[in-house]
Amino acid sequence: MADYYIALGGVQQGPFPGHELPSRGMRPESLVWCEGMGDWQRAENVAELAGLFPTRSPAMPPPMAQTYPPPMASYAGLPQYNPASSNRVAAGVCGILLGGLGVHKFILGMTGAGITMLLITILTCGVGGMVMHVIGIIEGIIYLSKSDPEFHQIYVVEKRSWF
Repeated sequence: MADYYIALGGVQQGPFPGHELPSRGMRPESLVWCEGMGDWQRAENVAELAGLFPTRSPAMPPPMAQTYPPPMASYAGLPQYNPASSNRVAAGVCGILLGGLGVHKFILGMTGAGITMLLITILTCGVGGMVMHVIGIIEGIIYLSKSDPEFHQIYVVEKRSWF
């Protein structure tokens, strides 16, 4: 049996004799390579290694596919930063002045969080509004303390709703 390299967690290890690979953590979906192979292949697809794996019962699903390297995140549809359209100051001031009503959340397009704050204030007859107002003051200060690009990244791109 030939000596094989194995990729575990995206890290190349080896070379190891083929019969040692299962004790090194090789699974059927693990990528392996040896001299003479064109590219890395799944261990279960290498004829010399196929006998090292127990046969699967029909009731057991096949292993999930792994991709190496993991796919890159796409930023194609994300809103671009435009300093003229920043709502940072408006949201910050409304958070401080009208925080209990969630107005600052509506300004940022976070309708669910705004409705939550408004309903807590209304349904508790103002008792919960005191807590919501404190949260609004804290968020308003946080909004005003951020730079425009940082605010855009956190609250427009990542859409962080709370703090």
